[in-house]
Amino acid sequence: MHASGTFEVKLTPQPGDEQAPGVGRMAIEKQFHGDLEAVSRGQMLTAGTSVKGSAGYVAIEQATGSLHGRSGAFVLQHNGTMTRGAPQVIVSVVPDSGTGQLAGLAGTMAISIAEGRHSYDFEYTLAETP
Repeated sequence: MHASGTFEVKLTPQPGDEQAPGVGRMAIEKQFHGDLEAVSRGQMLTAGTSVKGSAGYVAIEQATGSLHGRSGAFVLQHNGTMTRGAPQVIVSVVPDSGTGQLAGLAGTMAISIAEGRHSYDFEYTLAETP
């Protein structure tokens, strides 16, 4: 199945570790619109480098709302790198994290940023849970 839409994101820097100045932490707040109508909260860890445009991040966020009218929550796991400005991001549903009518959810989400607007393209399946 397929879902798409837009989202707003707010990143709030959190206190870091003075022993690791290249590593940062941020709180994530999102509002999804479209086929996925949900709010999301999570945490992001970032790592910058001395090379302009190269960095990495990992994040976990829990989305709560509805997907094509089915209500529940699920967790997304992010793994992203940027190599001299070229991004590569994998966002996937954490196995068995779906609740309510979203139990059995699996899939991956592509994120695009164009002209300052964020959008998502979510390829997913909803299996019967054991």
